[in-house]
Amino acid sequence: MKTIPPPVPILQLQAPSPGMAADVVASGQPVHPEDRIKLFCDKEWERFVQEWVDSLRDEYDLVERCGGAGDMGRDVIGTVKGENGAWDNYQCKHYAYSLKPSDIWVELGKLAYYTKRGDYSYPRRYYFIAPRGAGTKLSNLLKKPEELRGELLKQWDAHCREGITKTEIVECDTAMKAYIDSLDFTIFQATPVLRIIEAHAKTRWYAVRFGGGLPQRPEPLTPPAVPAGNEAVFVGELRRAYADHLKHEMNDVDAGLAGREDLREHFNDARVEFYSAEGLRTFSRDTLPPGEFERLQDEMHSGIKDDLRGEHADGYRRLVAVVRTARILPLASHALISRIHNRDRGGICHQLANDGKVRWVK
Repeated sequence: MKTIPPPVPILQLQAPSPGMAADVVASGQPVHPEDRIKLFCDKEWERFVQEWVDSLRDEYDLVERCGGAGDMGRDVIGTVKGENGAWDNYQCKHYAYSLKPSDIWVELGKLAYYTKRGDYSYPRRYYFIAPRGAGTKLSNLLKKPEELRGELLKQWDAHCREGITKTEIVECDTAMKAYIDSLDFTIFQATPVLRIIEAHAKTRWYAVRFGGGLPQRPEPLTPPAVPAGNEAVFVGELRRAYADHLKHEMNDVDAGLAGREDLREHFNDARVEFYSAEGLRTFSRDTLPPGEFERLQDEMHSGIKDDLRGEHADGYRRLVAVVRTARILPLASHALISRIHNRDRGGICHQLANDGKVRWVK
């Protein structure tokens, strides 16, 4: 009887590795924001916290960064709306570990010392903000205000007596102890860092700090049937350009363009372009730091100047030539390039006319 040989195993080919994207090859794998903030320096951490707190416009009238020499224990402060001077303190700590109780005693001591002395009022809320958050021991202690108060008194000599100011020894005498006993210790808390990153993601600073691209852009507004006040200057420039082209006075666009459907269509397109560019301005305001849209306008202005200075048969021909150039200008280095629509380019030309920086008729 023949022996049947065992089956020969079939060689399994390795699955091909996924290709590397060009942006990953150029810049490396993206760094998660939670990891990136750990690389910040102290000052950058304070700026990051200020960016986040400044976005809380519904809560604060004013946000200021006081960090540095002479801050008297205040890093970022927010003045509460409608609360007669009430304020919140955001104490920024950028350490390579989670905060421990020993990290906060001198800060609580400064708060007691300077408010007792009358340098500023006692805050409504006091937040400890650190990239690794509060450790378990500190987190538990912050939930027990009376225990926190008692521990501050115990730790005063070790951390506060010589640590509050370099010019004075601050004793926890009877008056200071009585003052500390009168203070509200429920105001202290540590904010989880992921909550801060989530809120910061809704600010205009997030894309610049962490990358990841800009969000989708909303559709621009449709121009109203009758030009609004914010269009007055550039519409006047269009009217003068049409008049120069037609070689007759034009006090009213509707009447002046009667029978000229080509110019009427151009006028309507120009208004759509203007509103598209205004939408881009709003989008930039909400997603990028101040000044980015103005920088885009400056680049556009620089790129069209030769056409503006060139010889043209009339103002309308100059306008057409300038917008044609604007549509092909290389703007790849600008942060908004991925969200610029074709209509925005002509619209920015009309914005420049609206701002008095461009004239179609010499």
